[in-house]
Amino acid sequence: MADLSEQTGVSVPTIRLYLREGLLPPGRSAARDQAEYNAAHVRRLKLVRTLAEYGDLSIAIIRDLIAHLDDPEAGGGDLLGIALAVTARHHPPPPGPGRDAAEGIVDNLLRRRGWTGLGQHPTRQALIGLVTSLAELGREDMLEVFDDYCAAAERVAEADLRAVGDPRDRGRALEIGVLGDVVLAALRRAAQAHKLTG
Repeated sequence: MADLSEQTGVSVPTIRLYLREGLLPPGRSAARDQAEYNAAHVRRLKLVRTLAEYGDLSIAIIRDLIAHLDDPEAGGGDLLGIALAVTARHHPPPPGPGRDAAEGIVDNLLRRRGWTGLGQHPTRQALIGLVTSLAELGREDMLEVFDDYCAAAERVAEADLRAVGDPRDRGRALEIGVLGDVVLAALRRAAQAHKLTG
């Protein structure tokens, strides 16, 4: 296990935690209390570390993503959609007039953009929650830039699909589906810092 730690930069206690949590498959028994790990273990461990450290995902969410990755029935295109659904925050907004108004705003936005098929999708629920929160904070002015955000999001989604390439590459689809969010957030912060200091 020390060799696996050296190859990935992940501490032995963290590797043990990931093994216990089922995020990393066990190695092949080599001797008493020893196991051998291969390149697939190294890649999986690097993915899990990245999801936890940079994606800021909980072990439960990572476990769910890994279970789908290991499901032979899930194709690459399916995994991209699964990654979106699994990582979307599941905090439905409370009922009430604020939520009802936010739902109308979101549905109008989705219609205007031609984004169909999102009726019960977790991302629609997340948008409704965000718009509800903006209203509660008195930041309805942010709604004025939503179309700009949508245009940028469409370009990013197209880039994601280009990056996935072969939809049969299951690991790549999952990695891009989740890590694309992390990369986009980091680039957005870099662009904001440039605009503020440039």
